[in-house]
Amino acid sequence: MTRVFEMAHPLHHAESSARKFGGVPSDYQSIHDWFDASKEHLALFTHRAMRHHAQGLYEAERVFGLSLTNSAGRDISVRWIGEQHIREDCQGRIPSMADWLRRIQPEPWMANGHIDRHVGSEPCGDPRVAWASEVAAGRTVLGLKDWMAARATQATRSA
Repeated sequence: MTRVFEMAHPLHHAESSARKFGGVPSDYQSIHDWFDASKEHLALFTHRAMRHHAQGLYEAERVFGLSLTNSAGRDISVRWIGEQHIREDCQGRIPSMADWLRRIQPEPWMANGHIDRHVGSEPCGDPRVAWASEVAAGRTVLGLKDWMAARATQATRSA
């Protein structure tokens, strides 16, 4: 027998919030949509690693404010709404971000970053730095736009 894991839809969480805090589900829908937005990329329970943790609660407060006033006129803490969502999805607990990250299976591509080294005659970084250097050294009196056009013309002729 195959066990199927059913994921709560943000609407189900919003309906639960309305039962718990009063008002109507649409009062809470945007917060629950935000918590579950990572389902757009991975519709598995592991999507919860993005926001279903204590740090996600703080981030929700930054996005939605500390509270909302529901349609019944009651001020409800965004943290309470987020805690309700996370507890409903994580068997009654609020994990830390570290709880999720510790369980990532490391892959070689995750660990060995590298810095690209500039090769060739193409400008690297902000061209204003090179232009200002040439102006200071007296090698050009052109404005940045004209200097860049002149360099592009020189590069085309060289190629």
